[in-house]
Amino acid sequence: MKTSINVKPEHSGFKFNNSYATLASALYQKQRPESVKNPSLLLLNIELAQTLGLNPETLEKEGAEFLSGNSVYATAEPIAQAYAGHQFGGFNILGDGRAILLGEHVTPANKRVDIQLKGSGRTAYSRSGDGRAALGPMLREYIISEAMYALGIPTTRSLAIVTTGETVYRDDAYPGAILTRVASSHIRVGTFQFASAIQNHQVLTELADYAIDRHFPEIAAAENKYAQLLENVIDLQASLISKWMHVGFIHGVMNTDNMSICGETIDYGPCAFMNSYDPGTVFSSIDKSGRYAFGNQAPIAHWNLYRLAEALLPLIDSDEGQAIAVAENLLGKFPGKFLDYWLAGMRRKLGLFNAEADDLKLAEDLLMYMQKNKADYTIH
Repeated sequence: MKTSINVKPEHSGFKFNNSYATLASALYQKQRPESVKNPSLLLLNIELAQTLGLNPETLEKEGAEFLSGNSVYATAEPIAQAYAGHQFGGFNILGDGRAILLGEHVTPANKRVDIQLKGSGRTAYSRSGDGRAALGPMLREYIISEAMYALGIPTTRSLAIVTTGETVYRDDAYPGAILTRVASSHIRVGTFQFASAIQNHQVLTELADYAIDRHFPEIAAAENKYAQLLENVIDLQASLISKWMHVGFIHGVMNTDNMSICGETIDYGPCAFMNSYDPGTVFSSIDKSGRYAFGNQAPIAHWNLYRLAEALLPLIDSDEGQAIAVAENLLGKFPGKFLDYWLAGMRRKLGLFNAEADDLKLAEDLLMYMQKNKADYTIH
């Protein structure tokens, strides 16, 4: 039996203020997490907890119940978010099939962040899934997301892992676990695709206005704020993917539902850091064609941004032809933006203090020789 607990803010530190749940109901379903048998706090990210203004001692005492979903803070408003996505190129209507957004926590720095439980049971979007997660993948996301943060790469972060005392069945039997994920938000390219797919102009407008107010308030008064929204996301993704390339990170599943509009790395499923340099390196057992290979990540990001632009067209201009022209112009800037960010990072890696005309050739020649000699990318 689930309970609601009302811990005083000075005890827990959680200050929920849930703005996403005020949007159109088509964008989410109210959803309490499913109870688990025997929750136990395995890992707590004390540094992150303190940054968020939380009390680690309180979380260590009561965290297992709250961060498993067995108990829900009275001020939390759990929901499962709806979204769509192109998965390996095929479009599907999706949603949080094994994740629950508890709410938005406001930090001492007045920053709003999502607090999400991943592996918290079935939702309205689970389809045939059990909504649960095995311990191994949750540990991987915890470790890699925190490694990415330490490397200075924008990312969702991991606050805690709770073991459930239950077994998860995949190809074998595994111990179950729930990850607490912290994100600037969980609004994805796929969220806009969903709003577009249901063909409700009001919902699409509401979502776009919300995204602007939450993530890009500086453009709210722009002449065409929806075109500016697209341009901002294009720039953030060009910067993010360049940073992946600098450290040899392979996301593995760059579906449009795995691309955050606020430029954070999200959803660490099959992923890895490349060893021997080879742009054809793939890290997903189901990516037989190499769609999400290391060297294809920038083109795929560009492709995904086209899908975002398609969703935003009715907002960019009521004249479809004019909207397409505006979007095409903005999307055409992505390759140049990415190259500028990537080359700036390569100059830093190579210790080049000045920008010279042949820097690009120097970097490309180096990578060619590294591939030929199977040099380790992450230690060079």
